[in-house]
Amino acid sequence: MSEDQLTILVINSGSTSTKIANYQNEQPLFEKTLVHSESELRKFTSIVDQLLYRKTKMEACLWEQKIATVEMDAVVGRAAGYSNQ
Repeated sequence: MSEDQLTILVINSGSTSTKIANYQNEQPLFEKTLVHSESELRKFTSIVDQLLYRKTKMEACLWEQKIATVEMDAVVGRAAGYSNQ
């Protein structure tokens, strides 16, 4: 890949979903919203405890699309603030 072509993985974790997107520069190549049921998320005490669960779901989705994360130039994450109150 040329130096001016960057491959970027974007992850946006919400309360009941994880949105992932693969970009080449500003052009989206793949976008998907992984929906997590409330019953599944109830198994976890906090959002931090969901890390492995969400990571596994994302990796499976990317694997199905034949998207290799080792080929990414950057990974960007965003998440809303959460509180147990």
